[in-house]
Amino acid sequence: MTMIFVWTCESTRLLALTLRNLGFKALSISGQMSQDKRLGALNKFKAKEFNILICTDVASRGLDIQGVDVVMNYDIPMNSKDYVHRVGRTARAGQSGYAVSFVNQYESLWFKMIEALLGKEIPVRTADADEILILREHISDSKRIALMKLKEDGGHKRRRKTEDEYEEEEEAPRGRRKPRSFKKSKGRR
Repeated sequence: MTMIFVWTCESTRLLALTLRNLGFKALSISGQMSQDKRLGALNKFKAKEFNILICTDVASRGLDIQGVDVVMNYDIPMNSKDYVHRVGRTARAGQSGYAVSFVNQYESLWFKMIEALLGKEIPVRTADADEILILREHISDSKRIALMKLKEDGGHKRRRKTEDEYEEEEEAPRGRRKPRSFKKSKGRR
């Protein structure tokens, strides 16, 4: 079981859709979901109907999920203590687990602050450039399809349940209004 942490609610949905397009059993959880929807998603993850949970820091504290083997920081947390809480999702009840953090040149300072908080240097692992190039086109296609799906949903984030997808019903973002008509008001000329 894997938990992947990202910064934004929209990123949870995009990454979950991209991973599903690649054949993974992934679902998302974020603060934009109602409490009932979050609990439903968590129960499906705990029941191992899905083995990847993409989440914001809403899931880094206060949840007791047994059996999480890997925590991935797709986006490095801006607060060093959030890293500790995220990684704490593994190694529950004396179990062991892995933490993987994807760090780019812009996030390296934050990562150094995390190492300082932990009091140790975390080993650097680099990816094989040839392997990345082999997978790049397939991943790019999957992300493109996910972006089209998000655009097609138009921000309302309502979908009908299909056989291989988890139903994600979220409210439309607040602040969206119907376009105003441009009729002249009676008091102005």
